[in-house]
Amino acid sequence: MSSAVKVGIIGCGNISTTYMRMGQFFKDYKVVACADLNTEAAEARAAEFDLQALSIEDLLANPEIEIVVNLTIPAAHFEVSSQILSAGKHVYSEKPFVLTAEEGAQLSELAATRNLRIGSAPDTFMGGSHQKARELLDNGDIGQVTSGTIHVMSGGMEHWHPNPDFFFLPGAGPIFDLAPYYVTNLVQLLGPVKSVTAFSSTPRNHRTIACGPRSGEQVPVETPTTVHSILKFTNGAIISYGTSWDVKSHEHNNMELYGLDGTLFVPDPNFFGGQLRLVRSDDDEALISTGHPFSKPNDGENANYRGAGLADMAAAIRDGRQHRCNNELALHVVEVMGAILQSGDTGNSVDIQSTCERPAPFGADDAFAIMELEET
Repeated sequence: MSSAVKVGIIGCGNISTTYMRMGQFFKDYKVVACADLNTEAAEARAAEFDLQALSIEDLLANPEIEIVVNLTIPAAHFEVSSQILSAGKHVYSEKPFVLTAEEGAQLSELAATRNLRIGSAPDTFMGGSHQKARELLDNGDIGQVTSGTIHVMSGGMEHWHPNPDFFFLPGAGPIFDLAPYYVTNLVQLLGPVKSVTAFSSTPRNHRTIACGPRSGEQVPVETPTTVHSILKFTNGAIISYGTSWDVKSHEHNNMELYGLDGTLFVPDPNFFGGQLRLVRSDDDEALISTGHPFSKPNDGENANYRGAGLADMAAAIRDGRQHRCNNELALHVVEVMGAILQSGDTGNSVDIQSTCERPAPFGADDAFAIMELEET
């Protein structure tokens, strides 16, 4: 860890513990300090993980910190990331990177003028199952991908979250809260999106909290909670993407990709692991073993390697190569999500103006290269 890039974290909410805790699995970054507008929150996290609690200003001024992780609420991502870049630090942001393509373009320009990097979650597409899916597609195991489906549906966050207000405001909803995982994985599998068409609805203008001390309290709904869209990819594939927080139960798989020679059932890209299944015919079905370290449980029964994108970014800075969770990818995904909501609002198809390269494959050797723990 002596050569690890020193990292500071701004935003000490629940997600901060993941980056602080998962750092043990990676050799290329070390979290050394944290800050939050709520001083007590920063001090509590610092005590829990043996970090230095700083003010935001002092963290940004610390010459030893090279990368700052932005874990503030999405509405503050643009402003805080701008401050980080202006302070001469690389920034790695939680998803969504920003809320509009215009904000993303401004940050990209600022980073370029200062020779700095922007990275953004999600990094779950670096998981073993999703990288094996990438390998199978690139090898032509199901032939040309012509279409596919995604279904991400539930009854909503108010049933389990004691403070679900944010989920139902602009900048969240099932698109901005969850689509980063699904769209990012699609882009790494299939390439960039060309256009989108969508329909959306908001069946209820309020939700009733069903747990915790605020149980029974109503919160307003100000963003669509059911959105069905069609994504047309530059390579010709057409993917149907249905997402909703108005569904009590369903029996759809998370992600299915249909090729001319077979079907690939891809596990939930909200996670690093999961069962990958390849079907070519009724009598030709296989459960695919990944052989990838990021498929192995490391967090109880779960394969949880959140922080891999940050570790890859830190290593890429040292190696002088492109990092996988890069701003071109994140910006393209943000534009796609915005276009889905725009199309759902207007009823018109929306062409995507940006494009990006697929991130480089992330095989087992790449994973072991950034892991603190040795291969066994």
